[in-house]
Amino acid sequence: MASLTIRKLDDELKRRLRLRAARNGRSMEEEARRILADGLQGETKTRAGGVAHDNVADAIAAIVDPIGGFEIELPERTEGREPPRFDDWPDDP
Repeated sequence: MASLTIRKLDDELKRRLRLRAARNGRSMEEEARRILADGLQGETKTRAGGVAHDNVADAIAAIVDPIGGFEIELPERTEGREPPRFDDWPDDP
């Protein structure tokens, strides 16, 4: 695991961290880890329009819905092509 050193931490901020850690029955280091983990949890979400979204579809909708959305014409489905045949290939070159 990595280590992180934070310099020039305000004395009042350190005091508040110490008190919060004590209230939660944790060390200051563990409390700081929890605060960082909780604060960065939403970072994996997709951002669009300044808002975090759970998936790309929601992010796209947030962009295009205010302008009336958009329509995509999908090509008609057809039967697939024949799969390649390998039974007429020579055995070994």
